[in-house]
Amino acid sequence: MTTIIRPPATAGSFMQADPAALAREIDNYLQPAPSAAPVNCPKVLIAPHAGHIYSGRTAGRAYALLAPFGAAAGGPIRRVVLLGPAHRVYVKGVALPGADAFATPLGSVPVDTLGAMALADLPFVVTRADVHAQEHSLEVHLPFLQRVLGNFELLPLVVGDVAPAQVAELLDRLWGGPEVLVVISTDLSHFHSYDQANAIDSASCAQVMALDAALTHEQACGATPVNGLLQLARRKGLRITELERCNSGDTGANTPEGRQRVVGYASFALYEDEDQHVSTPKAQALTVEQGARVVQIARAALHAAVRGPTVKTASDDDLQMPGASFVTLTQQGQLRGCIGSLQAHRPLALDVRANAQAAALQDPRFSPVSAKEAPGLGVEVSVLTPSAPLTFANQAHALWQLRPGIDGVVFECVHEGRAYRSTFLPQVWEQLPGVVNFMAHLKVKAGLSANFWSPAVRLSVYQVQKFYE
Repeated sequence: MTTIIRPPATAGSFMQADPAALAREIDNYLQPAPSAAPVNCPKVLIAPHAGHIYSGRTAGRAYALLAPFGAAAGGPIRRVVLLGPAHRVYVKGVALPGADAFATPLGSVPVDTLGAMALADLPFVVTRADVHAQEHSLEVHLPFLQRVLGNFELLPLVVGDVAPAQVAELLDRLWGGPEVLVVISTDLSHFHSYDQANAIDSASCAQVMALDAALTHEQACGATPVNGLLQLARRKGLRITELERCNSGDTGANTPEGRQRVVGYASFALYEDEDQHVSTPKAQALTVEQGARVVQIARAALHAAVRGPTVKTASDDDLQMPGASFVTLTQQGQLRGCIGSLQAHRPLALDVRANAQAAALQDPRFSPVSAKEAPGLGVEVSVLTPSAPLTFANQAHALWQLRPGIDGVVFECVHEGRAYRSTFLPQVWEQLPGVVNFMAHLKVKAGLSANFWSPAVRLSVYQVQKFYE
């Protein structure tokens, strides 16, 4: 299959074309604002898109906040949803690029194709390679993201003739958790005198700080994506910080002539409350000592099931809280049995005992465990958080939201009068990497075909604490 790469359009004009020179320039711009220490990870950045010599410092104030939160630093950000206004080609709606990657002098950034598919049913989203071909409002941000995040997937969206409410709808669909960063690209006023620009931009920034989604395109070329973001930010209760404001009279030709027609720039960071990042309800975490005891309880139950009690049962006085667990038995690394509960309906200690015995004797995929083989089996106990329903618009949107290695998934569907249900623990991602592959096997486990999909599908996600001998 041919890979479609959108080549750089502004290398040598808006940015340095030499990779080493560009990297040095970007690193020099990555200086945090004095009042904006990166304690929490921003959910949204608003940053300018002029040539780097003009707006790079202001953009760098925003991107410097991301340094602790990218993949390169072990942080959560893996996806960037980047919106900027159309300058070159008119487009009705919001345009996807129809490309597999975006190239810059620093290398290529893969496009989040699953995210693009998640927007497929929105009537105002179109695919227009011509809109992206020469557009600078997205491209100038990529070297900053490459330097601070390391590896990430990009969903590049050029915003044209569309209502801010539609932009808000799109952003809400792609909001995700801490793994998703939203970047809105905009400059401020254009071609006023230095003092006039400062007055106009000061008022515009005050509107942004008030989450007032009524900017005009005379105030900001990216008014539409900014207004859409501000509508959603107000609904979600985001906090906002202004990082820097200046104009090209400060950073470009700082002469009387150069201050006659300037362009304004500003950068902002918006933050969610911590509890907005929680995708599923939290259960009280077990201590290491409690985890060791649930494994001992499972081991004792395994032996009791196949040949009568031979191992002393661990004390479970502090394991009487309701809990849901899965007990997994392995033989030389291969699955030998796995049974569990998806919902807490009895004391955790009792749930572990019952599931250990069922894994040994009642897993329909395997013959019952014999007394001879029981001592050689590995025992693993997964204690589940309460599951939370996943809200999605289509299958791609559902897959886009799943977090490999983190989320356990429950699949449910009533189809042609029959109920289908299955689950995979988060550990299964190790054997079935990739969300498409994972979901295909989950459907097969439920008794359906790998490519089955229906509006009746319901998905829930949960996480686990895993304990083993």
